Amino acid sequence: MAEAIAVPQTSAQGTVTPEGTLSVREPGSGKLLGEVRVSSPADVRHTVQQARAAQSEWARKPFAARRAVLLRFKELLLERAGEFCDHLTRENGKTRNESLFMEVLPVADAVHWYATHAEKALADERIPLHLFPHKKSYLRFYPRGVIGIISPWNYPFSIPTGDAAAALMAGNAVVVKPSEFTPIILEKTRALFEEAGLPRGLFGVVQGKGDVGAELIRSGVNMIVFTGSVATGRRVNVAAAEQMIHCVLELGGKDPAIVLPDADLDAAAKKISWGAFANSGQTCASVERVYVHESVVKPFTEKVVALARKLRQGEPNQYDVDVGAMTTQMQVDIVRRHLEDARQRGAKILTGGEIQVTPDGARFVQPTVLTDTTPEMAIVREETFGPMLPIMTYRTEEEAVRLANDSTYGLSAYVFTRDRSKAERIANQLAAGTVMHNDTLYTHAAPETPWGGVKSSGLGRVHGKHGLHDFCEVRHVNLERLSFPAFWYYPYSKRAWSIGLRVYRTVLGRGITGRLKALFGKQ
Repeated sequence: MAEAIAVPQTSAQGTVTPEGTLSVREPGSGKLLGEVRVSSPADVRHTVQQARAAQSEWARKPFAARRAVLLRFKELLLERAGEFCDHLTRENGKTRNESLFMEVLPVADAVHWYATHAEKALADERIPLHLFPHKKSYLRFYPRGVIGIISPWNYPFSIPTGDAAAALMAGNAVVVKPSEFTPIILEKTRALFEEAGLPRGLFGVVQGKGDVGAELIRSGVNMIVFTGSVATGRRVNVAAAEQMIHCVLELGGKDPAIVLPDADLDAAAKKISWGAFANSGQTCASVERVYVHESVVKPFTEKVVALARKLRQGEPNQYDVDVGAMTTQMQVDIVRRHLEDARQRGAKILTGGEIQVTPDGARFVQPTVLTDTTPEMAIVREETFGPMLPIMTYRTEEEAVRLANDSTYGLSAYVFTRDRSKAERIANQLAAGTVMHNDTLYTHAAPETPWGGVKSSGLGRVHGKHGLHDFCEVRHVNLERLSFPAFWYYPYSKRAWSIGLRVYRTVLGRGITGRLKALFGKQ
């Protein structure tokens, strides 16, 4: 099992040292936070074997026993919320408020919801058979076995832990491979689960870079849940297909917001700004494109710029900091490329635009508002994953929908209007896994609702009843209540053919007249 250790070294963040460890540095200060030991292929296989051994007994436990463990985990997490927030802020670079409201509290709520709703969601489902009422059919949900979770660095606690809670309540074991940039928080999570009474081995952690994730897929797990880039997601999907295992992918977005002329501009500016800049824009569902009706674009833009200029940025461990650090240098480089491309193509930067990387390795990007952005710019077409907000205009509702859908992504979309019927009409035309009215981001923290995207934003869903079902094998059971001779068994005959055709024409006929004609008429 990988263990977090503090060492006085200066290795770059996310790199493997000669000693076979991953260095972890604080994005907000560049200080060394610690190291974790990289898992070997043998370690990965052993962790999966331990998980499988623990899962066979866990699956036999009643829901009440599983529920008790998860509720205890929730209680311990709430007791130690400050400790977990402090660590997340140091390891990931998000602000203390974001560590609380976007990581710790959503996990506590998700764990509570799965603990208290999984039994009902996974109860047998009766299936009435219209042609065979003498038979009884139902669905039963069986745990898949060992779930492999390959999790990202932007929400290193809430994403894998929420999915793990659902998988555990469904009777599975879990093995998580966290990002090499934020590996320590999952070691703390594993320890907290075991303190809550989870059997050892049921929540396993393996550490390393992409090769360890690839080994996890090959290690005999029964399902993979991956959150990350489209390019890596495609490789994960191929690798899972080669193993013939189920795969759920959440691959990011380029999420649009549409502001209609009747929108509450103050509320829209506030919520869109938060949706763009929270977690330094490093959220799959961040607002990365805004389409504003030309009649209100000037006042809306002025309000957004004023809000952005008031945001306080700095080392994220202070309570009065609004925008924290960028987690990785790789992401800073992408933001810089998008920003420079926009500048060269004629975009105007109304506020922000500064990127600061200190000699110690602290990384900050100012919240930035741009106008005169066009569809060919990288900042409009590609996922930026940074605090950049390009604002564009439209004239008609049809144009707004077309522009919003003009993307290879389809995770979330946002519509701002005072008219709910307009919001519903537009929502039904947007190609997105989630469409929100007069708000942004928060539904990822609503455990009742499914989460996932369309197009290049991924495959499958996590969260809610649908997510619980995906962590199970759905088996159909068909029971006989009464026995009748069937006309499709051997020996075949013309009489059986005629009876069968008459029965189906009668049952499937149009209206009473059609059915009577089929029953008593000539074949």
